[in-house]
Amino acid sequence: MSRSSPPTLFRRALDRVTWRLVALIAIPFAVLASDTTPNGPAGPNPEFQFIRLQYTGTSLFGGRERWLTDFPEAEQHLIRGIRRLTRIDIAEESKNLSIMDDALFDYPWIYAVEVGHWMLSDEEAARLREYLLRGGFLMVDDFHGTLEWATFIQGMHQIFPDRAIVDIPPDDGVFHVAYDINEHVQIPGIQSLYSGRNYEKDGFTPHWRGIYDDDGRLMVVINFNMDLGDAWEHADVPEYSLLYTNRAYKYAIDYILYAMTH
Repeated sequence: MSRSSPPTLFRRALDRVTWRLVALIAIPFAVLASDTTPNGPAGPNPEFQFIRLQYTGTSLFGGRERWLTDFPEAEQHLIRGIRRLTRIDIAEESKNLSIMDDALFDYPWIYAVEVGHWMLSDEEAARLREYLLRGGFLMVDDFHGTLEWATFIQGMHQIFPDRAIVDIPPDDGVFHVAYDINEHVQIPGIQSLYSGRNYEKDGFTPHWRGIYDDDGRLMVVINFNMDLGDAWEHADVPEYSLLYTNRAYKYAIDYILYAMTH
């Protein structure tokens, strides 16, 4: 595919996603982890695929790359939830893509985790800038506290040196696509079961922030001081609060549908 041509899946998403497709199925969140999928198997050319972003950064103890945190359980659970709760024709398997992979331009939504430890090259920053300005949507998640925010901001300033990071207002459309999310809840990771705290490091207060393009379209959603990936992953852990799982799935579905329709 030529990089100058419209991204294939961007165009397909805009052409095929209608409100008929996003009508919600009345299934309780308590059974999100079930393997039952009323929508049936995905078609040969599904309109949406979960894309996890592979970036340059530090590694966890033992050598595992941070961008792989919660992989593959988080997306496996989320994909099953999306198939049960919406009529999106979603691929049954997720995909990991490098920032520098040209295939990135075929997908309208990407997920990056532990971005408080990324270290982008100038080439990677330029590629992400192009992706976002051409209609892409980036969701970042699972980073906490002052030091991780500083590292994340350094990378975002490489991508957009002239665009502000702002708090997303409660009435923004991104919170009102399939679900009306009028009150925010800090979503902790599984560590909260052992620590008794909903925060990590000095990340006491959750923030929903973003970056907009010149037309007012949200390009980047920043979930700071929370861990939606853990809430997807541990949807079937009885001790983990249903409140957090419920809300994490609602955020994800709203973000994905926003990306597919904007």
